[in-house]
Amino acid sequence: MLYSKMLAVILVLLTIPLVTSAWAEAEETPTILATVNKAVSAVLFFDIAFGAVQQNQVDREGMPIYDEMGNPVKRVIPVPFLVMLLILGGIFFTFWYRWINIRGLKHSIDVIRGKYDKPEDTGEISHFRALTSALSATVGLGNIAGVAIAIQLGGPGAVFWMMFAAVFGMSEKFCTCVLSQMHRRVNADGSISGGAMYYVDLGLKQMGGSWKPIGKVLGVMYALMIMCGAIGGGNMFQANQTAEAFRSTFGISESFNWLIGIIMAVLVGIVIIGGIKRIGAATSKIVPAMCGIYVVASLFIILTNITKVPETIGLIFTMAFADNAFYGGIVGVFVWGIRRASFSNEAGLGSAAIAHAAAKTDEPVREGIIGMIGPFIDTIIVCTMTALVVIITGAWINPSIPQNAGVALTTAAFGSAIGWFPYILTISIGLFAYSTMIAWCYYGERGWVYLLDHFGGVGLKSVIVFRIIFVGFIILGAVNTLTDVLDFSDLLILSMAFPNIVGSIILAPRVLVKVQDYWGRYKSGEMRRLD
Repeated sequence: MLYSKMLAVILVLLTIPLVTSAWAEAEETPTILATVNKAVSAVLFFDIAFGAVQQNQVDREGMPIYDEMGNPVKRVIPVPFLVMLLILGGIFFTFWYRWINIRGLKHSIDVIRGKYDKPEDTGEISHFRALTSALSATVGLGNIAGVAIAIQLGGPGAVFWMMFAAVFGMSEKFCTCVLSQMHRRVNADGSISGGAMYYVDLGLKQMGGSWKPIGKVLGVMYALMIMCGAIGGGNMFQANQTAEAFRSTFGISESFNWLIGIIMAVLVGIVIIGGIKRIGAATSKIVPAMCGIYVVASLFIILTNITKVPETIGLIFTMAFADNAFYGGIVGVFVWGIRRASFSNEAGLGSAAIAHAAAKTDEPVREGIIGMIGPFIDTIIVCTMTALVVIITGAWINPSIPQNAGVALTTAAFGSAIGWFPYILTISIGLFAYSTMIAWCYYGERGWVYLLDHFGGVGLKSVIVFRIIFVGFIILGAVNTLTDVLDFSDLLILSMAFPNIVGSIILAPRVLVKVQDYWGRYKSGEMRRLD
């Protein structure tokens, strides 16, 4: 009886605000989440500079803008608390773990190739499938649309700061994946549950004293965030953008968005019913293929415009430090780069650690070595390809493309060089969105399992309920504009950094002991290698 009541409450809390806001937006009436978004922003995204960073406003041509009194119009360039937490956290972990993101790079390639795989180890999937499952949630619309938006709003210099954030983000992801392996749980059916909600809860509980309730609060906070973020950003946004891409590229009527949503819901449902094993099997094929197609097309454009590459790279570096008022000066460019990098590779958010918790290994540090490659592939390789194409083709300064039109900008950039490629890109968008949805369903359901296990251990038994909810929201996402819903999910996804980074810093000394032990055995040649 208690389980039924609590389950009903959670379902209502989870679905009513999102559903009512989605329909309210479709009818252009005020939404519930608009107020929630404002409140969340005020708490976790407050300006740590308190309005001290200001710039004179200029137009695209660099001409100053004046008010009716003839005075220069100024704008405040906010420095959001969470954005600074993300980058400072990455810098801290990089130094704390002695630059593991650099010295462990070669070793990670060997692990990915299966040189250290042991089938008898506890877990559900291989190192490689854990990596592709995590990448399927990060390599997607963030690379296609997010990079373009960063360049539009922060200029080419934002790309430099994206790369900067990715290097330090590798250390953040390393830490979270180690912790996820250290504090994962093996369920009664042999499946694995892990992620930030588990390691901040169980890890701080082991420390005893007042850390125990703090860990519980952080764990519950994270689980709620990732559940709602999965349904919004990892589901509805993906379906919405896929429907929009197919409609605009192939000239499909908006009335067919229902059909697109239903088709995607069925395809996602087929995979997620099988859990992480089937997700890993699917993503191990989809992710390499779609990344390959995208990178090959990008390289074609880059190589055919090879004479423009030095100028483009120079523009990225010089505008990263130029006091260009149109893009908010150095601070504005920095903030946009860090923010979009976080949405692109999810370093510091802890979500990928959920997939890596299921990997077959008895060495937590080894999985961290694998996990840290995610930001390298996602941002330093794939995002760089997008950025070079957008800048080389000149699409980023095309006045006919509106602000925040990320997918449209990238499509226009590719289309200007390869006339037929927008059709391939649209199909790729569908694949990117599909792989992202199946990965984020797994992330969200682990949050569900964690929460409902507090009520008689029924999390795993009721996980099918979350999957049904998730699939249903795909259709809803395909047919509505969902502005506030997407803002809400974006806020929650980025807000996941708070409980994750705070908990990871507290537990960092324990992780360092594991790292030093593992690295010592690796360098001494004690570890068995399969050649």
